[in-house]
Amino acid sequence: MLTDLACRRAAPRPTAYKLSDAFGLYLYVLPSGYRSWRWKYRVAGKEKVLVFGPYHAVTLAKARQLREEAARSLREGIDPSISRRQRAAA
Repeated sequence: MLTDLACRRAAPRPTAYKLSDAFGLYLYVLPSGYRSWRWKYRVAGKEKVLVFGPYHAVTLAKARQLREEAARSLREGIDPSISRRQRAAA
């Protein structure tokens, strides 16, 4: 599991890389230094990725909370990415 210190110390590399947390949640670090929280999940056999936001705007604790909420809706049979798009459109 990640710590906040490890997230802060994530330095850019020549290629993008991931720092795994748990249950598919990871911090994606780009060569530019931009870091974002992402969650990898599967719906109907297809792999999808849901982006929660940039590292400094979304803390590690908040990213874990968002992942749990998305996982809860997935267990209820609702695709979190489609649900998010519908809420944004409304």
